[in-house]
Amino acid sequence: MWETRDVDAVLAIQSACPNIAQWSRDDYMPVAAGDMAGWVAENLGGMEGFVVARRVVSDIEILNLAVMPETRRKGAGSALLAEAMAWGELCAARHAHLEVRASNAAAVRFYQHHGFEITGRRPRYYTAPPEDALLLTATIR
Repeated sequence: MWETRDVDAVLAIQSACPNIAQWSRDDYMPVAAGDMAGWVAENLGGMEGFVVARRVVSDIEILNLAVMPETRRKGAGSALLAEAMAWGELCAARHAHLEVRASNAAAVRFYQHHGFEITGRRPRYYTAPPEDALLLTATIR
């Protein structure tokens, strides 16, 4: 789990990843306060990624996941997603849900590799630029 001191690094990662949801500092404060779940991935150079999730009835929702572009494909994203899924299992959640930009083929492949399936589409869900969201769902063990 992360702390208030992690928010600046999370915002720096977010700014390097324009395809993810662009949250404000205030949007991340509930994570630091423990109202939502959040984990960070660190390496010797500092923080390289983060994930935010929340419980929704009997499921979890992955709200934001990002890894710095220069450190991708080295396992941080998979480790962060595994943490969120393990937390979902502890919460007795049945499914994990998330949205991803329809044009973000790399993210769709990443999630499909981890057992997520495309289960729907939200037209014009994203702004700046306007774009559909794909809904992805995975069963939690």
